[in-house]
Amino acid sequence: MLPTRCPECGVEFYGPGAEAMAFNSDGACPTCSGTGVVREVDMSTIVPDDSLTIDEGAVAPWQNLMWSLMKDIARDMGVRTDVPFRDLTDKEKDIVFSAPAEKHHFFYKNEKTNVATEMDFTYYNAVYTVENALSKVKDESGMKRVAKFLRECDCPDCGGTRLSEKVRSTTLAGKNLAEATAMTLSELIPWVKNVPDTLPLDLRPMAESIGESFLDNAKRLIDLGLGYLSLDRASSTLSTGERQRVQLARAVRNETTGVLYVLDEPSIGLHPSNIDGLMEVVESLIADGNSVVLVDHDVRVLRRADHMIELSPLAGADGGTILAQGTVSDVAAAPNSKIAPFILSDGGAVSRRKCPREELFSLGAIEMETSPIHTVHPLSVRIPKGRLTAVTGVSGSGKTTMVLESLIPALNANAAGEKLPGHIVKITADGISRANLIDASPIGVNIRSTVATYSGVLDELRKMYASLDSAKAMKLGAGAFSYNTGSLRCPTCDGTGQISLDVQFLPDVTITCPDCRGGRYGDAAWEITLTPKGAERGYSITELMSMTVSEALRLFKGVKRIAEKLNVLEGLGLGYLTLGEDTPALSGGEAQRLKLASEMGKSQSDSVFVFDEPTIGLHPLDVQVLLGVLSRLVDAGATVLVIEHDLDLISSADYVIDMGPGGGAEGGEIVACGTPEEIAANPGSITGKYIKEVL
Repeated sequence: MLPTRCPECGVEFYGPGAEAMAFNSDGACPTCSGTGVVREVDMSTIVPDDSLTIDEGAVAPWQNLMWSLMKDIARDMGVRTDVPFRDLTDKEKDIVFSAPAEKHHFFYKNEKTNVATEMDFTYYNAVYTVENALSKVKDESGMKRVAKFLRECDCPDCGGTRLSEKVRSTTLAGKNLAEATAMTLSELIPWVKNVPDTLPLDLRPMAESIGESFLDNAKRLIDLGLGYLSLDRASSTLSTGERQRVQLARAVRNETTGVLYVLDEPSIGLHPSNIDGLMEVVESLIADGNSVVLVDHDVRVLRRADHMIELSPLAGADGGTILAQGTVSDVAAAPNSKIAPFILSDGGAVSRRKCPREELFSLGAIEMETSPIHTVHPLSVRIPKGRLTAVTGVSGSGKTTMVLESLIPALNANAAGEKLPGHIVKITADGISRANLIDASPIGVNIRSTVATYSGVLDELRKMYASLDSAKAMKLGAGAFSYNTGSLRCPTCDGTGQISLDVQFLPDVTITCPDCRGGRYGDAAWEITLTPKGAERGYSITELMSMTVSEALRLFKGVKRIAEKLNVLEGLGLGYLTLGEDTPALSGGEAQRLKLASEMGKSQSDSVFVFDEPTIGLHPLDVQVLLGVLSRLVDAGATVLVIEHDLDLISSADYVIDMGPGGGAEGGEIVACGTPEEIAANPGSITGKYIKEVL
């Protein structure tokens, strides 16, 4: 390869290849190794409580990282270790924080034996103690000890761009690689189109070819509603829906053929305006000779299918049956189809009784003003109290920033009388004492949390079993009937219902416990049976845990304390769950509704409930159930906000706040607000166009 001569200065050089420009290869910043971040000591953690003396443990690293001997050396160096740290002189504090690592000869007195001895030991100041511990970390537990004293920040050399100074010194059309990748796709497209015109004539054909390839890939991502993403966005920060759409665009780019693609709810997180783009990408895969299976509930996606398979009729043990299959027309005409009414163009929309327009703010309002944050402009928003409000807009329009990062923290800070977040200018929320985010995160961290324990049903059952004569004769109290700690739990699996097998050289394998068969209780539990009023026979607690909520409700309809709890679960549409089902395995929608169980039936006039896309993964019939749940909260006086794309739910809301008009830098404003009908009539609202179709 021949060197290139610079036409300006005459210096000969070898042009860098693609690898030399990559942050995960030769182009990586040497300081952060291409990660863009560095760990540094967080000075605020060194002395968390300056009212303590050094002898009392004021200098946390010397306590936690096993260098308590440093207190003795510091004392020998003239630092008073028996006065509050805040009272030390600047010179004394400088010794603690930054004195050099030098060997010191001093007398050490053992506090336990009271024996003094001469020692030579190197002094590690508080900061160096952390840095030294970090350099010697070899495992996760070691990192955990040190992490509390560290913070991650942008690399000081590359500014978080991950690229070396040499890479950043190369510019194209006025921008270096770091500046180009920091742009959003929407901003980058016109820049890429302009690049060939800035190059010498002999390089333009190559630049145009590369540009066309880039623009083709970018178009797919734009069609999928991802134009607001920048190229340097870390993949770990993408939502599940965003990550799936990026992978989908990559599959099209690879131009595969003969591949079966299975897409699980690809419409998740997609604004209605992006559904057409999603289906164009799917059709591109099919046109290349691939097969695509979509698992989805969005009727606009379902209507585009070549072949449909509908499973039902209900959930859990009552499901798993093929109700209908064939073309969309075949399924729509099937008499036992559950989805048919929603596929047909002349019906299917769910609804609820909405508040009249003139009464929307009769119960008051929550008002918030913010300064700019991220890509969201200054906002002034007014939300009706005691109503159901939908927050809408395309992906990246600022919905999450406004509601989750601004409204909820502001409401909770205001209720607690604490300082408002920095970007909140003002919040007015008279009578609101709490804001609850009901998200789709798993309930509990392990399988010991079940529907029965979370709802409180198991506590009542344990009391009933303990009151039986057979239990008293065996001296079994309520605690004995706990599968977590009780004497009746299965000894093989320790009450978890499953065991983990250590397979050498492979990940552990989890199987159902062979002794209790997943029932969690040992053989002795089967001998103690409870016969509910009206039941034909007695049931062991093991049998009850395998029952669905609906089955248990029929059995205990005469037991008020249990029936009330089960009725709430049934009313939330969770009747198909078994009492012993572990809560971490529940879907996001199921987890959301179960979290609401303890709130139902209470007066909620002082509460704000926020739901982040609660219809994800829900069949249209389940959306009807969800709307019923939300309506019950509103009827109890709660103010309910949903961040949502589902048109049926949006059109059933009392009030709509539509953000946009686009995503990223092209959004961040309130485009329209009002009733669904007012949004539908607003020509500036993209969401309104689709609401109009439903209404």
